[in-house]
Amino acid sequence: MGAITFIDNDGTFTIKNPENYTGLYFPLAGEKKIKSSITPNLSGDSKLDQNHFLLEPVSIENLHSNKNTRNFWCNAEGKGIWSVCGSSAFAEAEKFTGGQDESELTAGFMWQQLSRISEKFGLQATTTNFVTVEGDLEIMMVSLKNVSDSDITLTPFGVIPIYGRSADNLRDHRHVTSLLHRIFAFENRVEVKPVLSFDERGHQRNDTTYFVAGFDENGAYPTQVYETVEKFIGEGGSYLNPEAVRTLKTGTAIPAKTEGKEAVGAFQFEKITLKKLEEKTYVMLLGTSINAQRTQELLAKYHDKKSVGKALNRVKKYWKKKVNVSFYTGNKEVDNYLKWICFQPILRRIYGCSFLPYHDYGKGGRGFRDLWQDCLALLIMDPTAVRKMIVDNYQGIRIDGTNATIIGTKQGEFIADRNNITRVWMDHAFWPFVTTKLYIDQTGDLEILLEKATYFKDLQSNRGTSHDLKWNVKYGNRQRTSDYQIYHGSILEHILIQNMTQFFDIGEHGNMLLHGADWNDAIDMAAKRGESVAFTGAYVLNYRQLAQVLQKLKTACGYSKIEVLEELKILLQFPENDFDSVIKRRDALEQYSERCKHNISGKTIIVDIDFLCSNLLKKADYMAEHIRNNEWLCNDAGDGWFNGYYDDHGNPVESCKSEPVKMMLTSQVFQIMSGTATDEQVRMICESADKYLYEQSIGGYRLNTNFQEEKFDLGRMFGFAYGEKENGAVFSHMAVMYANALYQRGFVKEGYKVLDTLLKAAMNFEKSKIYPGIPEYFNNDGVGMYAYLTGAASWYMLTMIHEVYGVRGEYGDLIISPALTEHQFDEQNMAKLEFEFARRKFEIHIQRGESIHSATCDEDELTVEDTWNNKNRVRIKKEILEQLSADDTHIITVYCS
Repeated sequence: MGAITFIDNDGTFTIKNPENYTGLYFPLAGEKKIKSSITPNLSGDSKLDQNHFLLEPVSIENLHSNKNTRNFWCNAEGKGIWSVCGSSAFAEAEKFTGGQDESELTAGFMWQQLSRISEKFGLQATTTNFVTVEGDLEIMMVSLKNVSDSDITLTPFGVIPIYGRSADNLRDHRHVTSLLHRIFAFENRVEVKPVLSFDERGHQRNDTTYFVAGFDENGAYPTQVYETVEKFIGEGGSYLNPEAVRTLKTGTAIPAKTEGKEAVGAFQFEKITLKKLEEKTYVMLLGTSINAQRTQELLAKYHDKKSVGKALNRVKKYWKKKVNVSFYTGNKEVDNYLKWICFQPILRRIYGCSFLPYHDYGKGGRGFRDLWQDCLALLIMDPTAVRKMIVDNYQGIRIDGTNATIIGTKQGEFIADRNNITRVWMDHAFWPFVTTKLYIDQTGDLEILLEKATYFKDLQSNRGTSHDLKWNVKYGNRQRTSDYQIYHGSILEHILIQNMTQFFDIGEHGNMLLHGADWNDAIDMAAKRGESVAFTGAYVLNYRQLAQVLQKLKTACGYSKIEVLEELKILLQFPENDFDSVIKRRDALEQYSERCKHNISGKTIIVDIDFLCSNLLKKADYMAEHIRNNEWLCNDAGDGWFNGYYDDHGNPVESCKSEPVKMMLTSQVFQIMSGTATDEQVRMICESADKYLYEQSIGGYRLNTNFQEEKFDLGRMFGFAYGEKENGAVFSHMAVMYANALYQRGFVKEGYKVLDTLLKAAMNFEKSKIYPGIPEYFNNDGVGMYAYLTGAASWYMLTMIHEVYGVRGEYGDLIISPALTEHQFDEQNMAKLEFEFARRKFEIHIQRGESIHSATCDEDELTVEDTWNNKNRVRIKKEILEQLSADDTHIITVYCS
């Protein structure tokens, strides 16, 4: 009981009696508009955005107890009433006293089907829920089947409560906002159109209509309609035992208008008699519209079982095609879990960081970091629109190197914080170049660096330490020059400003200031003296790779010089001999920031690319050496790792010579990835991480050891219970980045251990209690927390493709250099990857072995190159890829020995 079983190779799975597990939920959404969550008993919510919830908002703590949601009932003559999803007072009692229905859930990408058999009633109900591809409607289709030997006479009821307002009104003015409801009951539907959207900061006229419709398989209308909660459940009744169902209560005289009540779309259908094995289907539609014509169009489009069935098939095909990456490792279960991990970035794009039960924070938007990390997966799966997305995203960067933190609903839209809250995450400047570098490698499009974009402008200035009091709303959110023209700079200039300003924004120990936080948002209480050694190491990687890209821009495109903002000369000409001076570096940044505080000159200078590369590499070498000399910790027992932070008292955070030992995984990842850590240091870090952070039973590597203190001079994370979220949980995102770093450095065995342990923890359903995928973290009990919406999925997919299978782009060429272990091959010693590159479809077959000796593409010989580690690699040049047919799937076979 309870085990996940896959029934195909496309991620479709089943699970028996899923309602016995608290906290399970599933995402249902379209490309736009409706975003829903649904549990095995059809609880969950549905919404367009923060201010337009169709169903009552739920969080994880009331998800299992929320019964004000989808349901379908049968009043069977001589037997009583039965909920097809188990949401009834009677089912709750039978669950623990015997007589529980047998149920099975089957689900795939964006659809869920629940089959429930009641021995008592002799009925089987199959309930299918999905959202149309366009996101116009959530659809519930219920098929009732007589599985007894006798005829069954019953009256069916469908019910979906209509919340119809902002999530803010769940407690804030819940009753008052119901007084705004105007409820209309028709023969086949209930519509709710509130008069206005309630907001004490400024009420707004409401133009949105929320509706629920119902009909049978042939499109026949209900016989009774109930449009208010009190009418449906009755005095003293509840959604678990509604009066209308229990007593076959007469509904509202149609048409009807009711004001100021809580609304529900509830319908009684015609009484039927089902003979043995006879079946009857009913449909409920849930949606919104902005006019009556649109409502009628939707109801006409989905009007019977056949049209709804077509919509379901389209949903299945559409999302299956979207997940165009497949892994074949010889383990079907692993391959299917990887399918779901590849689907998660799509969910993240749709839901943002909110709108699923565990993700009960924020109002639906994504953060600046998310914009870039989510692009990583899109570059692998659907790169067609990513170029413009990247260029547009650069418009969120300020001229001082920081960035907007409130993201608009439109691509490239950034909004000033109306509360004027200073928010600077010091890692934000790291991610844009990481994503841009991947884009360049995937496409060979170096010219993107020369595209122009504007800069974001608001009240905040001097990297969050001051305000530009000359700025106002009339000025707008785009940086202007001294003659009041909007300034446009190249993408390369944006990257340089972000990364150069970081080098000078340092604390007393010579590492970059932490400001509000870095990647770990919970390290947020050291804004004055806090430093992030961890991400200082990350910028070392950026500087080195940016220098490489610039050299390629010169050799491949013929550019020997570039044009940049004149003010940037202050930072570019800073003398190398003064790198050790914290005061001089900070003064240079202050000088630059003051010059750019309000308007900028708009003038530019010409910089030699060779000079720029040398400048970046000198900064990288200096920072790496600084970290190695000052932040490496070791003890007599042979333990060793890097200190990653300084707190707001200026003290180092990590230690290995006193109890309790203090070690953080993030602090090691970027020193490994950037090459700051030597090979010997990487080995010591791995041994120490295994000793102090690794717990196989809960998913592998914890984010940190137990500091056994509350540390209000570093961050809120230390107020969390140890083993939860950022305080010592197995945090999937950083664990996967640790694996990625190890693979990059050639530590394959160690990297595989990270990925394998994490995946096995997710696959252990009895413990993880989550549907397929990778969660944000695993807690102390090994339970997967915050399912679906995590950047870990993008990095897991990226690591599997680029590092494990070794298939990646290099300035538009396709490179294959696998690092698979013996556990990742089938019985024929082959592993396979299906994916798209350069708008071509590929199947890559890799034969088990230590090193590549030959390779073919559609049986034509490929070039095998020697590499520094004697493993060799295959290269297919961009011009050869472009000659391949875009319609066919091309077979690449890599032979190893």
